[in-house]
Amino acid sequence: MNTNSEQFEGRWDRVKGQLRQQWGDLTDDELEEAKGNREELIGKIKQKYGDTKESIGEKVDQIMAKVN
Repeated sequence: MNTNSEQFEGRWDRVKGQLRQQWGDLTDDELEEAKGNREELIGKIKQKYGDTKESIGEKVDQIMAKVN
């Protein structure tokens, strides 16, 4: 596991609230399925909202930076 993945998992509980503010249609189950896995999370958001992976990735990174 790389450092980014470890950091992502370590902040997951705090990140979930921010993710819900950004993408309110994400379910608890979806968030738990993607827990700590940035790429899986991006895929779930892309599937539900249709945004580009790049756009979603930037927003996820912004959320992570705020929680850090």
